[in-house]
Amino acid sequence: MGDVGVLLRSWRTQRRMSQLELSSRAGVSARHLSFVETGRARPTRDMILRLASRLDVPLRKQNELLLAGGFAPAWAESALGGAALADVLSSLRDVLRGHSPYPAVLIDRHWTMIDANDAVAALVEGCAPELLEPPVNVLRLSLHPDGMAPRIRNLAEWRTHVLHRLDEQAAHTADPVLRELHAELAAYPGGLAAERPDGLVVPLRFDDLAFFSITSMLGTPLDVTLAELAIESFLPADAATAAALRRR
Repeated sequence: MGDVGVLLRSWRTQRRMSQLELSSRAGVSARHLSFVETGRARPTRDMILRLASRLDVPLRKQNELLLAGGFAPAWAESALGGAALADVLSSLRDVLRGHSPYPAVLIDRHWTMIDANDAVAALVEGCAPELLEPPVNVLRLSLHPDGMAPRIRNLAEWRTHVLHRLDEQAAHTADPVLRELHAELAAYPGGLAAERPDGLVVPLRFDDLAFFSITSMLGTPLDVTLAELAIESFLPADAATAAALRRR
């Protein structure tokens, strides 16, 4: 697990924040913060949570900091199939259905597909069966040469966008699984865009359709599992796509 002071210093360094800046934001002296990071002072539970909040540490990693400091986790981590999350998941699935006829998927922190609406079926048609066997990773499915990639007309542009986004997510969460996923996807064929794309958003040009994506997350999660769920929804980037999807 590691020493809590070392872990806090690692998060501060990752956020490119000085001791003075963090101490000012957290309302503690830079001297005391220095003592915490070097192990000369043992932080209280409240201090760990306060520093973690100012460093924008994800809830899962906040629990790890507390355990390293000798305290019980602050945030529950409920099972996806358990009763505690049933009502929230039911509402999220209502959002998926309500987004039809446009595609939308519910994913976890590693981009594993938890659920999807009916419109997604047309996008994954023809993909290799092994890529569609649970657990389905939606980024692997989209960029794999046996997945959606052959039907993506701006593959280099879309790959650049996906890999950049995944790199930022891995850096923000310090999640080694995301780093491994990034390395895997980067090794797939398809190239990278040499220039910044024109327009207002990076489109996904799939067959004769064009989409842009929106990521939605819970605004006030108090549970690790819920904090790591997101809905990735796709909207038509032009009138022709909107009309085609409504006809389907």
